[in-house]
Amino acid sequence: MRRLPTRRKFVTIAAAATGLGLLPFGVSRGDEHPSLIEWQGICLGGVATIRLYHPDRAAGTLLLERVIVEARRLETIFTLYDSSSVLCDLNKRGVLVAPPPELVDVLNQCDHAWHLTGGVFDPTVQPLWICYCEHFTAHAGVSAPPPAEKLDRALRLVGWSKVQANRDRITLEKPGMALTLNGIAQGYITDRVVDLLREAGLESCLIDMGEIRTLGARPNGEPWHAALQGPPNDERKAMTIDIVNKAVATSAAYGFQFDRSGACNHIFNPVTGRCADPSRALSVVSDTAAFADSLSTAFALMDNAHILDVLKHASGTRAFISTAAGSFELKSSTNQDFGSTPRSPT
Repeated sequence: MRRLPTRRKFVTIAAAATGLGLLPFGVSRGDEHPSLIEWQGICLGGVATIRLYHPDRAAGTLLLERVIVEARRLETIFTLYDSSSVLCDLNKRGVLVAPPPELVDVLNQCDHAWHLTGGVFDPTVQPLWICYCEHFTAHAGVSAPPPAEKLDRALRLVGWSKVQANRDRITLEKPGMALTLNGIAQGYITDRVVDLLREAGLESCLIDMGEIRTLGARPNGEPWHAALQGPPNDERKAMTIDIVNKAVATSAAYGFQFDRSGACNHIFNPVTGRCADPSRALSVVSDTAAFADSLSTAFALMDNAHILDVLKHASGTRAFISTAAGSFELKSSTNQDFGSTPRSPT
């Protein structure tokens, strides 16, 4: 059995490699010797990076430490990698009294994404993950999904309408139900880090806490460049988009695969119990990382027509598909652009 997936992320920020980082409010490129202060670690099982420039290295380091502490605190709420987390406690007991406000906030955002996508985005698919894990652990080397009767049992525990959440209590209706927030929590933490940096006066930054979000443009006024990676072993250069004040999230079935073909992977259809198409990646650009994160997860399970229908109701949000044939944007006639421009591969 393969280890748990670290994350389904295939977006890179091209500018990060150039050494461009984050400039605080009032600091221009002409100011003397701003220090690059950066951190790299793991957040919710994925690689996370924070980069900032600050003219006062001590003050910048304190700011960086503050946002890392906050990210770690949020991780103890949302993670499935630590059995003592708040989410694991909810999954174990089926009820949580006086839940952390951040968990309720995330569940409210899940509810919005569930309605917007017609139920395709559904955090209650964790029983499907357990079903697939048990199946492939017991049958090493097989390529077939779990048998229909096991999938049916797992599917009876899936359904966002069976979750009740408010500021006082969260309840999972059926014993055995469980939530996964892997399709939104990293985006939520990214947004929180950006909020803290904005409150500290930063006007230009790039944060990657598992999903990517920019605050403003690059310090020189140019947009940030995001390279949208295609399928594995694709030797062509990735499509690049320019983004300003936007978040980017990518979901791809080949992020974690139970079988060699990738037909059985970590992105589950909450209706059928089957998995996303392993031959493509879906990238979403939107105003917040949590929203982009949730939509990229859902879009990995949708056909193009369904994606376009959702985009009609998501102003300022754009979707890109990457396959072995190349990358392209799905364009909605009613959608508006708020700061991202596609660029041809160079």
